[in-house]
Amino acid sequence: MQALLYKRALTMQAQTGSRETAFTYAVSAAGVVNAISRACREGELSSCGCSRTARPKDLPRDWLWGGCGDNVEYGYRFAKEFVDAKEREKNYVRGSEEQARMLMNLQNNEAGRRVRQMLTLSSFSEADLEGLKTCWLQLADFRKVGDLLKEKYDSAAAMRISRKGKLELVNNRFNMPTQEDLVYVDPSPDYCLRNETTGSLGTQGRLCNKTSEGMDGCELMCCGRGYDQFKSVQVERCHCKFHWCCYVKCKKCTEIVDQYVCK
Repeated sequence: MQALLYKRALTMQAQTGSRETAFTYAVSAAGVVNAISRACREGELSSCGCSRTARPKDLPRDWLWGGCGDNVEYGYRFAKEFVDAKEREKNYVRGSEEQARMLMNLQNNEAGRRVRQMLTLSSFSEADLEGLKTCWLQLADFRKVGDLLKEKYDSAAAMRISRKGKLELVNNRFNMPTQEDLVYVDPSPDYCLRNETTGSLGTQGRLCNKTSEGMDGCELMCCGRGYDQFKSVQVERCHCKFHWCCYVKCKKCTEIVDQYVCK
């Protein structure tokens, strides 16, 4: 699901400040934190090294705090300076749509960085060294970042620019977003139909899965327009055998399969 949102937003982000664009900016910012933090630990950057995070207060006394942890502190600082630079380099008219988009991007960049940092700080690794347990800071799997940002995407807040040049809620009945929440300023376009103005490619002609109830299912992907069925010839390697020494020899198998495309 995260990958689908990301692909959608790549084509949309230049045209509209939608939920999908918010998701893309957050994932991108989190990705920079991830890459730099790991590179510091691996010794690939001369400007940083292992994490210097203080020993967690809840760490058992018989555990040693050491090793070389992912430097998420440096990764966060670098990402904030590097990723936000593009947004801060221009001065937009106060209260303009351009300023609204800039503030939206900065908010979502920060949300991505904080989500990556938050999941990292709760993840530790241990190793048994001569009977001693050593613990160090380690990045959580990036899939968890995507899952949490998907939740943020679902609850993203609709915002607008005020005359004072600040983002404000469209609906005051909701709480103001925190620094970990996603925001958007434009409604999402109709992804079902092709629209070059908004960058939507539509779903006509897309392959779909007839039996799936998920995003790739024909009922959902084809937006109720129905789908066509056709047969396709697929050639795959099969009956592979290892021969000593040292190569693998396979046969080619041909199979006729049913495929479905959206009308």
